This record gives sequence, C-alpha cells and structure tokens, in this order.
Amino acid sequence: MTVYLAIALGGSLGAVSRYWVSSKTYLWVGTEFPYGTLMVNVSGSLVMGFLAIVLSEKIELPEEVKFALLVGFLGSYTTFSTFALDALQAIQNGALLKVAVYILISVFGSLLGVWMGYLGARLLMR
Repeated sequence: MTVYLAIALGGSLGAVSRYWVSSKTYLWVGTEFPYGTLMVNVSGSLVMGFLAIVLSEKIELPEEVKFALLVGFLGSYTTFSTFALDALQAIQNGALLKVAVYILISVFGSLLGVWMGYLGARLLMR
C-alpha cells in the first residue's frame, strides 16, 4: 500500500511540475509550436536516464522512493498523451511539415535525452 501512496504523491508533484515547466516554456518561446510538451518530454527523459542508473547502481533508496520518483513523478511529468494530441491538432490544421518535425524531434530528442542522462550518470559515478 505504501508504494501506491508514494506513486500518488510523486505523480501529483510531477503533474504540477509539468504544468509549471510547460507554461513557463510557452511564455518564454511562444505557442506557435508545442515547445512546452517537447520541453517536459525531453527533460523528463534526461532525468529518467540519469536516475535509472544512479538509483540502480549508486544510491540505495527504499523502493517507495524509487517508485515515487520514476513511476510517479517522471511518469506524470512526461506526457505522451499531450504529445499525441498536439500532433493530431497539427495534422487537422494541415501543418504536416510542422507535425513531422515535432514527431521527429520529440521521439529522437527523448531518446537522446535518456541516453545523455544515462551517460551523464555513468561519468559522474567514475
């Protein structure tokens, strides 16, 4: 039961953080491209890659804390459903080049982010 509560707490903090980061990103760079969703997905992937290594190989934490961070916080901080909705809306608006760029940057940016987090953790643990 405590794992579920930890995930719920992490999830609520992640959702609020996603809203804050996404909103600030849109204020900073504008809303003509889904920059906010891109920012949370790529940054969340970077942190996920980093924590996956650090928490499995370097830092001993209770399982509840690991679940709160990885499943709860990062699971709700990143958002595949908003990514899909942004892409669908761009398609419906006829912005096919924009949606193609968005999908490529989102997928490869997130993969690059998780890889950079992974490598960063490996470098710091040397």
